[in-house]
Amino acid sequence: MEVAGATCTGCGALSQFSFPDQPGYYDLNRKAILKYLGVEQQHGSTREEDKIYEDALKNLDAEELKKQGVDVEALGLGMPPAAEGIRPSTATTKPQKAPLCDRCHYLLHNHTGKSIYHPTIDSIRDTLMESPYKYNHVYHVLDAADFPMSILPGIHQLLDLMPLRSKNRRSRAGRFYHGRKTEMSFIITRSDLLAPTKPQVDRLLPYLQEVLRDALGRSGRDVRLGNIRCVSAKRSWWTKELKEDIWKRGGAGWMVGKVNVGKSQLFEAVFPKGRMDWNPSKHQISVAMYANAADDVAASKQEKEESIAGAQGDENVQESDLFEDDGLDSFSLLPPAPKETNYPEMPLVSDLPGTTASPIRVPFGNGRGELIDLPGLERTGLEHYVKEEHRQSLVMKSRIVPEQLVIKPSQSLLLGGFIRITPREPAPIMLSYAFTPIKPHLTGTEKAMGIQEQTSEVNVENIAVPGTGEKTKHAGSFQLKWDVTKQRTGPLTRKDAVGLQVDRLPYRVLSTDILIEGVGWVEITAQVRTKDLFRSKPPQPDAPTPAPAEEGGQPQPEKQLSALERLEALAEDPKKKKTATPPPIPDEAEPGEPNWPVVDVYSPEGKFVGCRRPLNGWMLNKPKVTAEQKRKRPRKSMKGMKKLEKKRRREAAGSGGFA
Repeated sequence: MEVAGATCTGCGALSQFSFPDQPGYYDLNRKAILKYLGVEQQHGSTREEDKIYEDALKNLDAEELKKQGVDVEALGLGMPPAAEGIRPSTATTKPQKAPLCDRCHYLLHNHTGKSIYHPTIDSIRDTLMESPYKYNHVYHVLDAADFPMSILPGIHQLLDLMPLRSKNRRSRAGRFYHGRKTEMSFIITRSDLLAPTKPQVDRLLPYLQEVLRDALGRSGRDVRLGNIRCVSAKRSWWTKELKEDIWKRGGAGWMVGKVNVGKSQLFEAVFPKGRMDWNPSKHQISVAMYANAADDVAASKQEKEESIAGAQGDENVQESDLFEDDGLDSFSLLPPAPKETNYPEMPLVSDLPGTTASPIRVPFGNGRGELIDLPGLERTGLEHYVKEEHRQSLVMKSRIVPEQLVIKPSQSLLLGGFIRITPREPAPIMLSYAFTPIKPHLTGTEKAMGIQEQTSEVNVENIAVPGTGEKTKHAGSFQLKWDVTKQRTGPLTRKDAVGLQVDRLPYRVLSTDILIEGVGWVEITAQVRTKDLFRSKPPQPDAPTPAPAEEGGQPQPEKQLSALERLEALAEDPKKKKTATPPPIPDEAEPGEPNWPVVDVYSPEGKFVGCRRPLNGWMLNKPKVTAEQKRKRPRKSMKGMKKLEKKRRREAAGSGGFA
């Protein structure tokens, strides 16, 4: 008789009864716990009429009742077991579901809870080293909303254990390290946020490979990256194929990634359920052939305790014996493996970052393997700068069809009132598309600065906590250096239409995607003239030269101002218009590069922002214009209008003649 398993099935935390604020805590006074234990108090007393009815049933004969047409089976539920000949119907009841811990209970029903302390990449690596399986496969889960910002920061440390296959034709598919073979695949979840249909997302796979190659840096130059899958648990895109791959591989499958990337939801979609009738292989788990003395002592102790518990019965088992488990290793990073069932309980899916508190092991295939959901690494600290009532709005839950906003010179784009995107002067007219769950707002740059710094009285919502404006810093200068002229020009460059070459056009369409970590991305596009793009850059103004030095080598002292001159200078300074100096040009810009348009992004602490080559999300997600929407009001028929006009003129002339 147990309160629950060794771990909570929702978050994976070890069951405990001491710390209410920690994951895995079970309140013994909760109704669900009492019902699961079978000690729920029955409210209400037995009536005297029920006793009279039960006494009357004892004196009845079952055969006589059957002759009179009475359903004995139905009466058997209320008859005592001593009555002979009457056997109550024993309906098969389903096994009772193990209750969740208090934290998971409140997350599921009240959407309230606290995040855990997120693990580090070193702890993830140590957990992988404790795998009891010979064959291991790591599924690095990435989020499509801010791809590739959800890649692990220390991925090179894991690549040392599981190197990706290079482009060399002699490269091996996998290697054994310390008697184990570990491989890795990249899984891009929530791909339904990128495009409305599955074929459109499939055509984006080469683009996603190149973006991931750029994110991996030097380690991604020579790898094949054929191990990328773009799935959607919500729309069931490629989940069936991934489930079959997990089944064929066997061994241990590890879900690794940052928080809120969709690991738990993907876990439920790809777990191979109902396959316990398969005969297990004998080489999946490494088991010692001979047990040592300590194991023999532990086994004999466990058998002795089981025999004592069976003799005493469940009613006499003390509460302290229910909660102790001598088989748990307090120094192990992996919890004990649960008993395998055909349809086990799945991890809890919640919007709270860090729902999974400990590795959740779920075996499948009658010993064929396990699928393990690991806690997520810290993804972003942006939520700490947002008011608590608006933190749920940072998560993109469905595909967004944005509005096209035109950013003119001296204008800026605000996201949530605390992230500002400002084109650098001289700037062309830009088009922006915010694929974010937080609302964009277009306004003048001066007003945007006041709203972001929380000093303006303009009625524009700022979801940041008070004091965030003082922590706003320059996050980076991003160049619109990717050419999307062919995708944006339309019939001018299509082969089945005009078919012009891009080099013959007098303009270029440039674009980039500004990434907001954990939120989404903003697509920015601008059209510039070709001769302006490739025009030589104007020389940079020289730095101010210091005062000339005297013959002795000492610089001349500055001119001392009188008291009246100092007062005049102080009086003139407040009248001067405060001009913000533009940030320096990025170091990546070389002297021979074209004059790319540049946008400056300002965010809390200058963090949580990145860029990637454009996805062209607007071309994939823009509202479809139907034939009915194109239909206009029909023109008035002009048939017979000339004759009618002549008739009217004659009538007007005739009436004028009589007058």
